[in-house]
Amino acid sequence: MTAQELYERLVNLDESERIEAKRASEIGTSILESVCAFANEPGLGGGHLLLGVEREEMALFPSYEVVGVNNPERLASDLASRCRADFNIPLRIDIQQEQINNKIVIVVFVPESQPAEKPVYFKSRGLPRGAFRRIGPTDQHCTEDDLVVFYDGRGEETYDYSVVRDSKQDDLDHDALQDYRKARQEANPDAEELRWPDKDLLLALGCARQVNGELVPTVAGLVLFGKSIALRRFFPMMRVDYIRVPGREWVPDPGKRFDSIEMRDPLMRLIRRATSAVMDDLPKSFLLPEGQLQRQDISPVPQRVIREAIVNAVMHRSYRVHSPIQIIRYSNRLEITNAGFSLKSPDHLGEPGSMARNPRIAAALHETRFAETKGSGIRVMRDMMEQAGLSPPTFDSDRSKDQFTARYLFHHFLGPEDVAWLSRFRDLHLSDEEAKLLVWVREVGAIDNAMVRELNRVDTLTASSQLRRLRDARLLSQKGKGSATYYKPTELLAGSGSPEPDYSPPNDVNSPPNDVNSPLIDWGGDPTLLEIAAPIRATERTRDPNLMIQVILKLCEGRFLTLRDLERLLNRGAEKLRDNYLKEMVARGELEMLYPETPNHKQQAYRKRQS
Repeated sequence: MTAQELYERLVNLDESERIEAKRASEIGTSILESVCAFANEPGLGGGHLLLGVEREEMALFPSYEVVGVNNPERLASDLASRCRADFNIPLRIDIQQEQINNKIVIVVFVPESQPAEKPVYFKSRGLPRGAFRRIGPTDQHCTEDDLVVFYDGRGEETYDYSVVRDSKQDDLDHDALQDYRKARQEANPDAEELRWPDKDLLLALGCARQVNGELVPTVAGLVLFGKSIALRRFFPMMRVDYIRVPGREWVPDPGKRFDSIEMRDPLMRLIRRATSAVMDDLPKSFLLPEGQLQRQDISPVPQRVIREAIVNAVMHRSYRVHSPIQIIRYSNRLEITNAGFSLKSPDHLGEPGSMARNPRIAAALHETRFAETKGSGIRVMRDMMEQAGLSPPTFDSDRSKDQFTARYLFHHFLGPEDVAWLSRFRDLHLSDEEAKLLVWVREVGAIDNAMVRELNRVDTLTASSQLRRLRDARLLSQKGKGSATYYKPTELLAGSGSPEPDYSPPNDVNSPPNDVNSPLIDWGGDPTLLEIAAPIRATERTRDPNLMIQVILKLCEGRFLTLRDLERLLNRGAEKLRDNYLKEMVARGELEMLYPETPNHKQQAYRKRQS
């Protein structure tokens, strides 16, 4: 790619897996770390550095400036020299000088190294911290689990093939091995390994190794076939915790205890047990087809999706980390978290091909059809959720916490309740994709660019555009910056809540009257009210306080409007409206409150006082 093509991609799509921009006044550590990451990342095919182009860090969205480089010959020579000397193997890169806007820039292409040469790392730092991977648009220090990816490509030993110190053959459960044989026979009755004795089968599966003439279990062997007492001894935290949390947040009230079940078993038995625990606990609806006498129970999430999610967690978790898998059932969603970030770049989850952290465990699950063919499990979950009319699952791979989380919402996406709730924002003319994001934020409480890409299957630029529009509409507030940016619901969005509940009893002072003729209405973006508010909405500042008062009185004539209604109609902050206008208008007798005895009532509303 030419310098101009690279620059145009940066401006339109921001930095990506294969493109990195650097100011490059000299060859520093940051440039060399990107070179190392491009050389290492499996399947990437290398990447480009564009030197002499600077990103504006304070910009909310992609913004790049061509600053050029001084003494390009010296810079290119220094880079080539350090690529030969600083790494464990010499790296040969392609370096070209070009011009953008009459300024000299340097285009560097770093080819991907051969599998036998990986990992490439800084000699002075050693492994694993001296090696880097390209994860999205960032260069990330490698961990021990990252090295698995490189060693697997070279055919070297992985952690699940290592022997477990002080373990012995008696630590393996013969019944669990028979479970494997039965499942394997169901998958392929002609499989030749079914005729082998246990010892040969364990050796072939990589579940045991010969050490000084003794058969010693490997990590894979104990995980797949270990007795419960052995699992507790060698892997005390290797269990699945099913936790039921009231509400939508993690233990919002410390005084309330949540229900939990701890499960510890050989892997295939554990998968069945955990799947059953989740399915038995999920709320069911039912369908009675015409002409039939028996009803059909319908789960909020398809059973196959639940099983795939649990299989994905146990198969790809890091067994180096002593931490249980957590399955947390909230009132509106299911979250499954396992130790170990995704070895596959989050941008490529669901694409064909798999990077197995535990290849021998994965092979056993594939052969018994617990797991889908390589790399298709996530795609299967997405397709099944879509076929069921549910929101797509989202996946969060967090390298800093070394964990992976999958989320599954229960309710049908954009169902009648969602449509009723979204009608409150009809004046914003939301697209279907933007409406989907608002529903997700309401259910989960936060969203970021990666999650938008997951939900709407769009690129980074489109995701940024959708978030910016919702932020500018004051429905989302932006937190953090750069790659750590995320969005939370504003008071305007969070306060809109679900469709108005059926309030009762009528005489409760903390509830609006339960009456179909109640003056408290959901204005729902009524164009008549928008026309009344137009003189205020059209300006950013209120230059005529009297005009504001007259507009408020006209809006509240014959109807009660909440503070949030007025905030949206007038495009003004709630606190300023309350403190600068509403309090004084109530004191002067121009407005009356729905709850005069409780001025700070959360459902407080205002109406023009009847003469």
